[in-house]
Amino acid sequence: MVTAVTVDGDASTGGDPFNAEQALRYITFLAIGYMISRRLAKAGARQRAGDRR
Repeated sequence: MVTAVTVDGDASTGGDPFNAEQALRYITFLAIGYMISRRLAKAGARQRAGDRR
């Protein structure tokens, strides 16, 4: 994330055309996807009443 903010996003000056706004958007999407996947994984692993561990 720090790299995306500090790298020059202007393609006309030879910078990386992948700018900080896009990077932060993708990081947000990845974080939301991870949280949803963890919630689904935990929902499928519920402990049953007769299962004593």
